[in-house]
Amino acid sequence: MGKLFGTDGVRGVANEYPMLAEMALNIGRATAHLFKRKGHAPKILIGKDTRLSGYMFENALVSGICSMGVDAILVGVIPTPGIAFLTSSMRVDAGIVISASHNPFQDNGIKIFSGDGFKLPDEKELAIEEMIFANNMQKLHPSPSELGKAYRMDDARGRYIVFLKHSFPREYTLEGTKIVLDCAHGATYRVAPDTFFELGAEVTTLFDDPDGKNINDRCGSQHPEMLAAEVLKKGADVGFAFDGDGDRLIAVDEKGQVLTGDQIIAICANVMKKDGALTNNLVVRTVMSNIGLSVALQKIQAESVMTKVGDRYVLEEMQAKGSALGGEDSGHIIFLQHHTTGDGILTALQVLSAMKKEGKPLSELAKIMKVFPQSLINVDTKSRPEISTVPEIVSTIKLVEQKLGDRGRVLVRYSGTQNMCRVMVEGPTKEETLEYCKQIADVVRERLG
Repeated sequence: MGKLFGTDGVRGVANEYPMLAEMALNIGRATAHLFKRKGHAPKILIGKDTRLSGYMFENALVSGICSMGVDAILVGVIPTPGIAFLTSSMRVDAGIVISASHNPFQDNGIKIFSGDGFKLPDEKELAIEEMIFANNMQKLHPSPSELGKAYRMDDARGRYIVFLKHSFPREYTLEGTKIVLDCAHGATYRVAPDTFFELGAEVTTLFDDPDGKNINDRCGSQHPEMLAAEVLKKGADVGFAFDGDGDRLIAVDEKGQVLTGDQIIAICANVMKKDGALTNNLVVRTVMSNIGLSVALQKIQAESVMTKVGDRYVLEEMQAKGSALGGEDSGHIIFLQHHTTGDGILTALQVLSAMKKEGKPLSELAKIMKVFPQSLINVDTKSRPEISTVPEIVSTIKLVEQKLGDRGRVLVRYSGTQNMCRVMVEGPTKEETLEYCKQIADVVRERLG
């Protein structure tokens, strides 16, 4: 039996296995059956980002869900965290998002939220996989009189905006604040501008004209260069870049400097600690977080724990340890007192809240963390053996680690969503880290490419 679910749902190239319309149909069927209970009329919410293939998967999922006697509620284009919020607030049984997040338009994915707004746990994903590969769901079909219906929901976006606005302190306003938004031609293209505008901000929006194929194309959280230039041009107070499905945030300060997710975590941790909101004085971060974040947290006398890469692992550790703040350097940050998942717009509002509370520009707040030079090279791979079983890669890593000593670190890992190996090196200078990173990446490419 193959494995469908990765670290963030099912993902791949649209119209290629596993991201086929037939597979979406079966995921819809299996999800509907999983949440169906006797004497209960279940409902499943479906949202999507702006990818061309979203229409195909949306209709396939609806067919699968309705064929099992379950109702489907379609909310159209909305950020992934919006589906998490609506699933919980509307008390439906599950929420499904059609998105490949920060990936290019030809990719797509399906991720599922439980009725409580949290991503589906591993055991339920495994149950869905088993149902699909058993290939006997037609035996579970209800009679024609018991089929489900599909509805379109018109006020989903408005409900989500109200939720977002409630996360911003009532004693502050954004009147007079100039903000530039990069919506990545993705799911935030309407929600984000409306949210900040309704809070009083003067908003300039970039990359807010999706055509199905331009999502994440040289824009968004992975390409903040245009945003930085526009912040300087407009004399804005801050710029925010989201990814395609709106669960990540990268910020730009008033001087045009790009802030990483780790810097945002450090800024928010400092303000939350002062407010008494940093529960258990603890921040959860990943193995990819910059050494500078650890140093910054020590400076404010906050503790931190490290997890594997992936927001689900961050969330699990936050829940286990009672932490209110955790996230990744990529800009996927979870504020557990506000939401069940990472939310780019909500994170932007927390950054603005920190600026208002401290009465300082973002460039000043960012001084809390010194970013250690970091080089990252993504190597496309044809195979994925355990890194520890490839002697040439292991010996090269050891050699670099010996040269760095305690002045840096090395991390080599496979992507959870793409066929690539990520080689990351941190060290004292840009030149040194890049040289060592290339050295390891060349060996990875030679052995696995």
